[in-house]
Order: sequence, then C-alpha cells, then structure tokens
Amino acid sequence: MRGPFFVAEFKKTGRQGYEARTAVISHFDCKCRRFFTNMLGDLVLKKGMISAPQPEAVDAGADILNLGGNAIDAAIACAFVQGVVDPLMCGIGGFGSMQLFMPKLKVHECIDFHGKAPETAKPDMWADRIEGETRDGFGFILKDRVNDIGYQSITAPGSLKAYFEAHCDYGVLDWKTILQPAIDYAKNGWVVRPHVDFWWSIKNHFGRTPNPDRVKFSKPGMKLYCDAKGNLKTVGNKVINNDLADTLLRIAENGADIFYNGAIAKEIINDMDSNGALLTINDLKNYRTKRSSPLWGNYRGYDIATNNPPGGGIMLIQMLNILENFDLFNLGHNRSDYVRIVCEAMKRATIDKDLFVGDPNFLTVPTEHLIDKKYAFEQSNDIRNGKIVDVQRLNAKIESKDTTHVSVIDSNGNAVSMTHSLGMPSGVITPGLGFMYNGCMGVFDPRPGNADSIAPGKSRFSSMSPSIVFKNSKPFLVIGAPGGTQIPMGLLQSIINVIDFDMSMVEAVSAPRFSATSNFIDVSNRISRQTTRPLEDLGYKVVRNPNTFGFAAVHGIKIFNQEWQGAADPGHDGIVVEV
Repeated sequence: MRGPFFVAEFKKTGRQGYEARTAVISHFDCKCRRFFTNMLGDLVLKKGMISAPQPEAVDAGADILNLGGNAIDAAIACAFVQGVVDPLMCGIGGFGSMQLFMPKLKVHECIDFHGKAPETAKPDMWADRIEGETRDGFGFILKDRVNDIGYQSITAPGSLKAYFEAHCDYGVLDWKTILQPAIDYAKNGWVVRPHVDFWWSIKNHFGRTPNPDRVKFSKPGMKLYCDAKGNLKTVGNKVINNDLADTLLRIAENGADIFYNGAIAKEIINDMDSNGALLTINDLKNYRTKRSSPLWGNYRGYDIATNNPPGGGIMLIQMLNILENFDLFNLGHNRSDYVRIVCEAMKRATIDKDLFVGDPNFLTVPTEHLIDKKYAFEQSNDIRNGKIVDVQRLNAKIESKDTTHVSVIDSNGNAVSMTHSLGMPSGVITPGLGFMYNGCMGVFDPRPGNADSIAPGKSRFSSMSPSIVFKNSKPFLVIGAPGGTQIPMGLLQSIINVIDFDMSMVEAVSAPRFSATSNFIDVSNRISRQTTRPLEDLGYKVVRNPNTFGFAAVHGIKIFNQEWQGAADPGHDGIVVEV
C-alpha cells in the first residue's frame, strides 16, 4: 500500500525563480529523493526529514531545519513542542533515551535519561500494598495507587538535562531559537487532536488510575485541560498554557541549570515538600544522564544499533537473533505459524527481561549472553519443536503507554532517534510551572530482591528502543516508537516488514501488528480470524484488540539509494515533513 506522496510548496525567490521550500506529507507518508528538481529545473538539496506523532511538533522541527539547524536541533525543538501539545505523553518532567549519529563528526552515541528513584525511596516501602501486576509487566497495582498517581509516584526527571546536553555538544542554532516554537504553542495555544482526546479520556485501565483522574488531579490540570464545568476539553478545543510558556522562557534564557539547581528547582521542591513527595533537591542537583556507545546486533546482514539496559534495545536484538533462524518470508506475513513463531520469540525475550534486565548500576545484566547468536539458536529450536513458554504475572492487569517519539535525518547524514515519556503521568503540576511530572515509581517492583526492585537513584527497565539500522555502515532505518512494553514488539515487526518482506516505510508501519508479552497473544482487529483460529486450536489464548492499529506507534525513515521514505504510524495523529 502507498499513502499520499508529497505535495511540494514553492515560494518565489526573485531572479532565482522558484525554490522548493518544503514538502509536507499529509497524514503519514513521504517518499522523496534527497536531490529533487523544482519547477524550473534547478537542483535543490533537501535539508532533512522528520517524523513524529504530533503535527505541530513535526512542523517545528521542520522549521528548525529550514533555519539551518541540524538533526539534533530539529529533534530537540520537536521534543519541546511535544511536551506542550501532548502533555500526558512527555515533557520536561519526563525521561527517555536518545540515539545520535553524526558521521562527519565521527559521533555515534546514546544519551539515556531514565527517571531515577528518589533518595528517600526504600526497597520495602510498598511491599504490603501489592494488589497485582500489569498483564505485560509494565508496573504494579498498589493499594490507594500511591505509586501510580500523585506526589509519591514521581521520579527524578531527566528530559531537560538530556535536551540541553545534546544541544550544547552537537547543536548549531541558538538555544533560545530551539525553544521558541514550544514557547509560542504554549502562549498562543494549540488545538486538541483526536489522539489526545482519546488518550486522556480513557477510563478503564484495569486497576490503573483512569486518565481523566490524572488530568484532573491538580488544580492547574483542571484549569488547563477542562472546561468551566469540569469536563475534559475535546477535539477542536484550544489549550493555552501561559505558565508553561513562562517556564520555557526562563529555561531558554538560563539553560537547564535553573531547573536542576536554580530558581525553578526551588519551586519544584517547595511543592514536593508541601505534599509529601519522595523527590528532594538532591535528586535534582545530582541527576546525571548516561552517555554510551550503542548496543549492536546483526540481522540478515543489517547492523542494528540500539540503546543499552535499562533500555529495551536488548529485547529487540534478542528477538531478531531468534527469528533469523526462520524463513519468515516463506511462512507468509501474518499467517498462523508466522504469528506463533514471532510471538514465542517475544515471550522468551520478555521472560529474560523480567528475570535479568534492569539498571546496570545496581545489578549485572548478562547482556552478552542474552544477545548471543548461539543462545538464540537454542531458543529457536524450542520454538520449532512447538514448545510454549510460560510468562508469569502476578494478578495480571493492563499496561499504560504514555510515551512519544521523534525520528530525524538531515542532509549531512546526521540522524536522531529519540523516545521520551512521562510513563504513567503523575497528574501533578506545580502551580505556576505548567508541566506535568512523570509517574515512574509505578513501574518499579515493590517486592525487594528482584531486578527492578526499588532503590534510591535506580532506574527501572524501560522498553524504549530508539534504533538505527545500518546497511554497509550507512543508516538504512531511523526508527522508534511510543507504546509501553509494546515498543520492542512494534519495532521488531516493522524492521522485519522492511528487511524480510521488502515493504516501504509506510507499508511497514501500517501493517497489522500483534504482541505476546504474557501468556496471551494480543492481535489488532485487522489480523484475520483465519490466522487466529489455528493458534487457539494449539492452546493459545488470543485477545482481539478492537482497534485497527495498535501495539506501539512506529515512526521511521528509510534511506536507500539516496531516497528517503518517511512514515508516521496511522494509528496516531502524526505526519512526516521533508524540507
């Protein structure tokens, strides 16, 4: 399938005639050549391409590229706007993971900025409150939801620190210029989109706090996102956030230090102290990002660069290693045995993640073993022989997916894949600051002694897997996704769709997906019953999702023969823009 091709917009440029200013892709597809000819036959070098779930954020990133910014500038500008126009998904009170590739500077690194448990947190502080675990392992349900909403759910946020460090090291435009689009959207307003309306209206979270309660938790949230009668704003309603505009302006003028060690930090902690939070001033002052080389894997001759633990890249590589032992193409895309094999790979990676993967500062993660090809071959033999593994869950419930992503490439070959999030949003907005904090304490294991148990300064495993796939040492895919524990599963299928089934980027992210992060196989409603009935006959429990799209929202760019193909998952509101 193909989405609409680009529509080029031209502007008059005096004696030079007409210049191709931008290529805007309505909805989700873009396929253009890096070098393309304008109406008068002049050769124009394209500046870059960006894909994300929020049109306003994509446009902001495109504007930055047009101003001469590079991929890093564009990604950060996009991220700031995402925090304004998708306030439950991400923001400066959140966390994430970023991969940067800059060939001319010989830079290729990951900046991980996961949320860290506050210094006052204790391993056993909630051990007597446990009611259950989310079905796919994305957190625990506690009595009174103390870990899930409110002041005690907040971990030390790292997003702003990472944005600032990346810009200082690799950006080319002024810091204030990078923040200006977000300031403008906060001050002048943005319109509620369908996916925003859908997400913050979800009431049935199977044990989790309903999203309307998160929006309405604080008085600033009520004022910002509800009408005069206390009803959530709906599609088409305008949101103006002057407090956030002022906060971002202060950050634009003073850098990130004002948030971690300055006036904003004092305002944050005054609010925390007044409301029984775990977060302290030391948690902000002492926050550090983690810089590292990517974690590497190989799949059918393609090199996979992704993030290290506690990020989810290790699962992606493990699953690809297992599936490399099967002829997926001849199994048939989304046919019964194909789904069975892929799901068993997902389940095995999930089991290993639950047992062994966490913050490497607190435990030894057997990374080399988990991504070893021999280990994968052994697992593939079990799958080939029909062995069904058991994924254990404690009183299983459903997960949350409050996360977003941006993929960017520029004309110099610089590429950024960044996933960032609020986890389960805490609902907390400090009066006068305008942004919501993460609720990442909800994903820690309240049982002491496990890989993701609570400890001061510890980061919990995150499924975020911002990745770049290389062919012959050059970027082939710049890809990532929001979607909680479904992120590696969505990326896995999209990568397979491109490599094994030769799909275009838009075909790859639009094809129906499925997932197995428990003893259930979850399928989107476009997976046929002809596929699922034989699986049920084998004893699998199949859960049919009523949505036609789901299981992460993959956004990516494919680079092949000097051609760029961009795609935004059609299940969200996103777009792709080439400039």
